Amino acid sequence: MAQALKYTNLHAWHVENGGRMVPFAGWEMPVQYPTGPIEEHRATREAAGLFDIDHMGQMEVRGPDAEAFVNWLVTYNVAQMGVFSAHYSLMCYQDGGIVDDVFVYKLPDPDASGRPYFFIAINASNRAKDVAWAQAQAVGFDVTVTDISDETYMLAFQGPKAPEILDRLTQVNLQGVPRFTAVTATIFDDVEVLFGRTGYTGEDGFELYFPAEYALKVWTGILAAGEADGVLPIGLAARDSLRFEPCMPLYGHEIAADISPIEARLTFAVGFDKNFCGRDALLKIKLEQPARVLIGFELVDRGVPRHGYPVVHNGQEVGFVTTGMFAPTAQRYLGMAYVPSELSKVGTEIDIMIRDKARKAVVVKRPFYTPAYRR
Repeated sequence: MAQALKYTNLHAWHVENGGRMVPFAGWEMPVQYPTGPIEEHRATREAAGLFDIDHMGQMEVRGPDAEAFVNWLVTYNVAQMGVFSAHYSLMCYQDGGIVDDVFVYKLPDPDASGRPYFFIAINASNRAKDVAWAQAQAVGFDVTVTDISDETYMLAFQGPKAPEILDRLTQVNLQGVPRFTAVTATIFDDVEVLFGRTGYTGEDGFELYFPAEYALKVWTGILAAGEADGVLPIGLAARDSLRFEPCMPLYGHEIAADISPIEARLTFAVGFDKNFCGRDALLKIKLEQPARVLIGFELVDRGVPRHGYPVVHNGQEVGFVTTGMFAPTAQRYLGMAYVPSELSKVGTEIDIMIRDKARKAVVVKRPFYTPAYRR
């Protein structure tokens, strides 16, 4: 018997405002609103977009061994992080395959004499697995790993105007908060929010975490505050195209249990200067060079490259498409795929099998859109 879909606290708002609801990672979520995904994509690139991403999960790690444990759990060296900083990282199996990609926040614990605790954002489809994995890895460490997803609400407010709009709603200078750090502040008089200057769109902006009972108040308040600036609610379709253009990975597509961070070209999130679960396997892949790597490609012939489509070279199937679509900002049909390392050089010609027909494509430089933090 199929398990019933979960609803976020904003489900009724989405339905009442024309959101087209679809199943996603065990939740019923809006894939688009009446404005349509292209307009939602454009609004985020040019103004700001508000995303209900409460299907995502969160867990806390507290205790005397919190830092040592998280340093074992994730690939990035969290000992290098300052308090109120945030960093992209991964959890890996011993063979180097990816459990999940995560965002790690290092925060002060007021109940632990200044010792930090860790707040970790995890993917929706992996919530139960991630928490179980973290708790299993905690054996021998003096820590508690707690799933706080149900009581925590998560929104993303992304776009060039997002920091300025949020600045008008709180006493904290959010525009002055550095990228990949976090700050706590009160919004709408009584809602305490953790603002992380992070995101999944390639634009500036924040991800917001706060008590779930305030979801509607914060959502409608931000939309009202940004209405004159062109702010729109954003569905899953535009969220996917927005993350695709800067080539940000999606679990089950660019990353998975049988894909390593080395193959996925995510070594910036791997700290080989410390020990972590999967380190030796990843070091072996790095030193011996991966047999396959993730590439970007542009379709030369007509067609839309979809997830799972075969990649062919000289008549032989050599890889597969992870994500492909028409990129609204780049105005091109683009994709990402895994191919043998020797075919990864920019300019290499490949074919994508679309409806049993070979369509010409060429390897191009990634990302397809330069994210705000690199400009």
